[in-house]
Parts: sequence; structure tokens; C-alpha cells
Amino acid sequence: MKLLFYISIFILSFSSCRKIEIVVPSEYELIGDGIQPDADPVGMYLVNEGNMGSNKCTLDYLDFVNGYYIRNLYSERNPDVVKELGDVGNDIQIYGSKLYVVVNCSHKVEVLDAKTGVRISQVDIPNCRYIRFYRGKAYVTSYVGPVQIDPDAPQGAVYRVDTASLKVEAKVTVGYQPDELTVLGEYLYVANSGGYRAPDYDNTVSVIELERFKQVQKIPVGINLHRIRADKYGKLWVTSRGDYNTIHSNLYVLEKRPGYTEMVVTDTLNIPCSNLWIDDDCLYYYSTEWNNNTQSNTIGYGVIDIRTKKVIRDSFISDGTEKDIKIPYGIAVHPVTKDIYVTDAKNYVSSGTLYCYDQDGFQKWGVRTGDIPAHMVFVNKEE
Repeated sequence: MKLLFYISIFILSFSSCRKIEIVVPSEYELIGDGIQPDADPVGMYLVNEGNMGSNKCTLDYLDFVNGYYIRNLYSERNPDVVKELGDVGNDIQIYGSKLYVVVNCSHKVEVLDAKTGVRISQVDIPNCRYIRFYRGKAYVTSYVGPVQIDPDAPQGAVYRVDTASLKVEAKVTVGYQPDELTVLGEYLYVANSGGYRAPDYDNTVSVIELERFKQVQKIPVGINLHRIRADKYGKLWVTSRGDYNTIHSNLYVLEKRPGYTEMVVTDTLNIPCSNLWIDDDCLYYYSTEWNNNTQSNTIGYGVIDIRTKKVIRDSFISDGTEKDIKIPYGIAVHPVTKDIYVTDAKNYVSSGTLYCYDQDGFQKWGVRTGDIPAHMVFVNKEE
């Protein structure tokens, strides 16, 4: 039986010109894996998006060493930060000793100490989306314009940030409403969605030469692109959301054209895919495909062998408990134990759930999270 206990200390901040502010305490809950003193990774951060406009982005932490889950870590570790993390947490990554949280509608990247969760600084970037790193630089995609549907929305950009000074150094224009990005070789690949311009979606992957920080190519792929990941064999895996009507979500594979350095689409897998995680030779994915006509989602799970590009498991959940997941919203695979973590956003306005499955697809435990649990990153011992 899980033991739930609350830290009962409220941190009060006083001043002659401000009202007393009450910091919501973190909550600790024991999980089924128990204490693992030699665990590496030592933990996993999870950022909860929070419903747009609610200013409810929060940070949770799964402690593998001590065997507990911490809810709402940020506010307690940073009691003096006004409005806490902000509005809509859209990505979380670790580079060096720093933890980076991209907060979309607050137009900033929060930078924390990866070990303690204590705030170091923030980087202001308009309508920021996702972040990746290369040789001491952070690269952040941005929709650039306001957070709103607009057929005249401007082209997006990628901002380059120095990870030592935490200052924006440069930006380069890419396609419309760029989402995920990935580094492969000396190039940065950016999935452009065009989501604000629906039904006139973008359908390209922008290619940025990192040394000159210049867009050198746009690769036609599929409409309304979202995720993009590189595997160890030099392939790119790119997802399309489709148009939520007659054009379905899809998963594409890009590889180098024989004899050339350019990437081209070599495979259209006809597999709906909303999110994915590559571990060794396996690509774990789920799909939450919305259809405007039926006003419903079609949900699926699976595993692909990245060498053959074939589905090797129709679902990575074996015990039937996928029926308990209403809206799968995040996925991660432990690099050592191969445990699979899946988040459930439920109704988008109340607490979600993080589920843990073993590598054979049997549920080990579930724990309550913040609202809309979305993005996860593992913390290694040396970080």
C-alpha cells in the first residue's frame, strides 16, 4: 500500500507592500520499485504542461535512489519566483549540469540546477516550443508570433543560446510554426507544422547548417509535422499529425540519398504516431489521433525495429491495462531497466497519472501527477 505524506511547512514571504504569499508544498509518495542506492540514472524529471491560460505548469521528480515520487518540486525549491514555472510547459531537457524547461505561453526557457531544481536564470524567447543542444549551444524552436490561430502567422525561427552565458546569440528563420528539432551530424533538422495556418499546413523539414547557422534546405515530408528524432544509424523519424479529417497521422523515415549528403523520405510507414522514444534498436510509439468528424480519438501503441522499419509488437502493453489510460500524452524508456513510462492527461484539466510498465508490458505501478503530464528526462549520476 502506498504511503502518502505531505511536507507541512508553508513558506511565507513578507514585505510592507505585498500580501503574504503561500508556497504550495511538495508532496512525496512512495512507489513500488523501492530504494535503489546504486541506481543510475538517479531520477527522472517530468514537466506537467498545465492547461493553457491556467499558469499551472509544474515540475515533478521520480527519485529512483530513494524510491519516491515528488509532486510540485519547483515551487518549494524556488519560493521567491513569482508565478512559479508559468503557462504551458512544452519541453524539458538536461545539458551538462543544467535543467532546461521550455514554457511556451510564458515565452521563456527556465534554467535550473539539474541536481536541486533551484532556478538559475531564464531565457526569453517568444512562443518557444522545443530545445536541443550541440557543442555548448542550445537551439530553441519558436513560433515567433502570438499564441493564436492566424492564417497570416509569420514564419518561425530557431534561436541559438550560449549555455554558459545563457544569452541569445542569433536566430534563423525556418518554416511555419516549427516544433521538434534534432541534431544529426553537422546539421539541425526542424519539423515545421504550420499549425496556426490550418488548413494551409506546412509540410517541410528545415535543414540548418550548424557552423554557419543558416537554413540550407527544406525537405517536403507530410503536412502538420511534429516530432523528429535521429537514430544511431543516421535515419530521421518524423511524425505528421495530419489534418484531423481525411489525412491521417503518419510516420516517415528520412535517409541520405545514395551518393549525396541530402536527406530524403525513403519510407512512409502508414502508422499513426503522436509520440515516440528510441531505445537501442526499438522505437516505442503511441498514437492519439483526433478526428473532427467523429469528435473522438483513436488510440494505439506499438514497437518498431528501427533496422527493418517493421512493427514487431502491436502494443508494448501486454496486460490489458491500456484501457485505463484515457489520453496517452508522454513516453520514456529507462535506458538500463527498460521500464516504459507512459503519462495519461485524462481530461486535460485535472491531475494526470504516470504509469510504469516493465519491458514485457506489465504494469508495475501508477502515481498521480500534475495537470497534463507530458515531457520526461532522465538524470544521470554525474549530472
